[in-house]
Amino acid sequence: MKLDYKIIWVEDKIDTKPFTSLRGNVKKYLEDEFFNVSIETAEDFEEFKQKYEDNETFDLIITDLNLNESHGSQVIDFVRDEKHILTEIFFYSANSELTSTKLVNNSRITFHQMDEASAYRELGNSIIELIDLTISMFQHIVTMRGMIMQETSSLDLKMENIVKSQLKNPVLSDSIKPVLENIFDNIFARASEKLNKAKARKIKIVLKDNVLFDSSQKVYALGEILNILKEENFSEDYIKEIINIRNQFAHAELMKDEDGNEYFKVKNEEVYFDKGLCRDIRKNINKHTQNISNIENKIKSKA
Repeated sequence: MKLDYKIIWVEDKIDTKPFTSLRGNVKKYLEDEFFNVSIETAEDFEEFKQKYEDNETFDLIITDLNLNESHGSQVIDFVRDEKHILTEIFFYSANSELTSTKLVNNSRITFHQMDEASAYRELGNSIIELIDLTISMFQHIVTMRGMIMQETSSLDLKMENIVKSQLKNPVLSDSIKPVLENIFDNIFARASEKLNKAKARKIKIVLKDNVLFDSSQKVYALGEILNILKEENFSEDYIKEIINIRNQFAHAELMKDEDGNEYFKVKNEEVYFDKGLCRDIRKNINKHTQNISNIENKIKSKA
């Protein structure tokens, strides 16, 4: 599973009303699934080639058959023959010659013949169907665990930077003092093997030690800092929607049921990956990425 979804759409009439509307619908569909969406456009093969050379990480290529002085088959042959990349391709046309077009490699290509009666509506529906297929392909259970670890670690690092900067902020020193006392009290209770280090009550030492100053301490500190700064305190949601999910999958065992469906076993609970669960995880990661980014920006503006 991933958070970004990148499309390049090759169409010589890409800026006309039917296609601007289609692009908007596709973008909204993916945003409603909580993806960060990017749709690049090109009007012919040469423009496509330049944009593809600049960024070869597209999840979907959409191309018309007839492109001004070029041809949609050039797009496909370039990707398959020159780049040897099996990105999903959606190949469409109102011309009957579409399916008879000769290609170097026609694997993982969806052909769509446009009919006059409901051409654009059906085109949009077919693109959405292919998008759903690509989403399901990178929502594999093991890939999902990797994404969760990567994205939550990135969020933790950003949160840690906010907490460290504000715990040492002299402007907040009076308000921060009881927060520090609570942190040290928790350290004494939970880290007896490092008692001597904690007794020194040197915040510089503690901040460098991820055993003493663990995720729970960081989230507690973040919540208190948000309260002091009179910002919305999202720390409880962060624990429930980010830390608990990460901990679940970090210690889960990959299993298969009698029907061959894969699931994670977490403390005797079976967690199946489906579209809804993946959607919720994307939603929550994006939500807290935005929360932390907002706080970072507000702190910078006050510096």
